[in-house]
Amino acid sequence: MEFLTGVKEQETLELTTLLAGDYEGQSVKLNGAVHTIRDMGEVAFVILRKREGLIQCVFEEGVTKFELKDLKEAATVEVEGVVAKEDRAPNGIEIRLREIRILSEPSAPMPLAISKWKLNTSLEAKLNNRAVSLRNVRERAKFKIQEGLVRGFREFLYEEGFTEIHTPKIGAKGAEGGANLFRFEYFHRPAVLEQSPQFYKQMMVGVFDRVFETAPVFRAEKHNTKRHLNEYTSLDFEMGYIDGFEDIMAMETGFLQYAMKLLEKDYAKELKMLGVTLPNVEKIPVVRFDEAKKMVSEKYDRRIKNPYDLEPEEEHLIGTLFKEEYDADFVFVTHYPSKKRPFYAMDDPQDTTFTLSFDLLFRGLEITTGGQRIHDYRMLTEKIAARGMTEEGMEDYLSAFKYGMPPHGGLGIGLERLTMQLIGEDNVRETTLFPRDLSRLEP
Repeated sequence: MEFLTGVKEQETLELTTLLAGDYEGQSVKLNGAVHTIRDMGEVAFVILRKREGLIQCVFEEGVTKFELKDLKEAATVEVEGVVAKEDRAPNGIEIRLREIRILSEPSAPMPLAISKWKLNTSLEAKLNNRAVSLRNVRERAKFKIQEGLVRGFREFLYEEGFTEIHTPKIGAKGAEGGANLFRFEYFHRPAVLEQSPQFYKQMMVGVFDRVFETAPVFRAEKHNTKRHLNEYTSLDFEMGYIDGFEDIMAMETGFLQYAMKLLEKDYAKELKMLGVTLPNVEKIPVVRFDEAKKMVSEKYDRRIKNPYDLEPEEEHLIGTLFKEEYDADFVFVTHYPSKKRPFYAMDDPQDTTFTLSFDLLFRGLEITTGGQRIHDYRMLTEKIAARGMTEEGMEDYLSAFKYGMPPHGGLGIGLERLTMQLIGEDNVRETTLFPRDLSRLEP
């Protein structure tokens, strides 16, 4: 009988290990996928792709115990060779090959030229061949940066005393109601895919005070725009014992500051690869909804068409205005009209036509919606009744308030939108691993 005692030490080295140590002149083993082969005659450059990046291997006739003609792009291999410094190679080192062992071979030619610096193909082609297109180093870099944002969200909130939770995505009733729900039958009962973890995270404030979740949410909206998805990843948090919704905005500002420092420190390679300049998040301006609309109307001579919401063009112009006048990439827009906010949003006691809520715009696009919630049971049930809604399906949610809840609030951040704006893409599908929209259900 054998016993496992932990992670097995590998004979092959990883790229980070090679770069961290002094291996020049030493024989090493490593594995990877053949990213591209540049045959120069008696010498060939075999570029391997590993999770940390690319490494150049040098094939030499008569030295390497292998026939170059037997090596294919996209094959996975284990190689052995001597480490040498080479400033022109990726990461400044190369492996002068002695042996190559094939681990697996492709059974068809590559549908995309993934070894190119930039995939010069349509978004549709990239999405139709997603498992392959993501092997391109620049495509892959987008999702390393996205990883950094999620990692920053988690690390920062852990430091601030939040508890990570995992809420169900199958429910009896949507948190926001309306027609944009995916409805289905659940063992002969009607059910929906959750639009948001809103009800659950509010309930959990009564348990842990501060909670967060990173998970998918679903919106059955029949839109076909560059900024919408029917399934996206939401970074949610909810915190209790707040003095006002400003505490929520301050917490998000802290997260952004933490995340940008983390990206600068640990994701510099990916930022450089994509030509990303990180935004300044030292301070973020705050403006009321009605004031923002007025500012845009006056500066750009634009008639206010919808007094209850911001149109996409208005969001863009607010972003432009605050960039021009305050050099700000982010701006909090507060006090949205009650008419356009969910029933659980706290109304402004000074003027109940507005709410103690906000959106965060990043370079003219809304990436966050949040605010203070109603925590009083009577006030909550009265607002539900005033809106002509029914409490059916919300009994468990309301019971949390019946037995006492602290003043609280929270937000949801669209991860794919945040990534899109950060790296300068113009379509949210570019920063979604496997997009789900009106026409795409595969891959």
